[in-house]
Amino acid sequence: MSLLHALVARDDTILAECDKKAGQYSNACQAILQKIPPNDSKLTYAADQILIHYQKKDGVTALVVAEDTAGRRMPFSFLAELHRRFTSTFNLNEIADAPAFGLNSFEKTIAQLMQQYEENPPQDAIKAAQAELAATKDVMVKSIDAVLSRGERIEILVDRTDEMSQQARAFRKRATVLRRKMWYRNAKVLVAVGFSALLLMYLLVASACGIGLNHCRS
Repeated sequence: MSLLHALVARDDTILAECDKKAGQYSNACQAILQKIPPNDSKLTYAADQILIHYQKKDGVTALVVAEDTAGRRMPFSFLAELHRRFTSTFNLNEIADAPAFGLNSFEKTIAQLMQQYEENPPQDAIKAAQAELAATKDVMVKSIDAVLSRGERIEILVDRTDEMSQQARAFRKRATVLRRKMWYRNAKVLVAVGFSALLLMYLLVASACGIGLNHCRS
């Protein structure tokens, strides 16, 4: 899952969004939207093991949060197609007048595009994005620290820590359940072995003394 969070915005107003990480990068995305200049531009922000890419064109911003392993060509190709689909689906008046998340019916399209570009990105689109990136000198990479305040960075860190804690708790719970299953399984085996041993002893004694063990008593 290399594409984690994608959105389309008018200025700093998010119109449609697909978030696979349950708000983990919402603060960072909102902070970046507020810093984007009014002119057409492209930029990449780096933060730990993620890259946040955006493309602004004709007043509409497409933004995606991606793992750094995805590189830059595929995410920018995705952004170009996302921008094209969005502006083809909604006219200028709809985009200009929509409130926050007013066009979130587009979320399904965003999710489908994210899956497509993760699993089988169109090679022609990738090549076009590569050529455009090579020709565009203003596509730079900045640190996320340049736009986030200390409090926002801490909040993002806390979000990640909470996620790791939840994963650790889930792992411990699964481990406890597994240990209990193994204990019950071992207990059943021990009971079965004990019963079999007693039955075998009885059969051996019964073969010498009779079923009622009467011969041994006499």
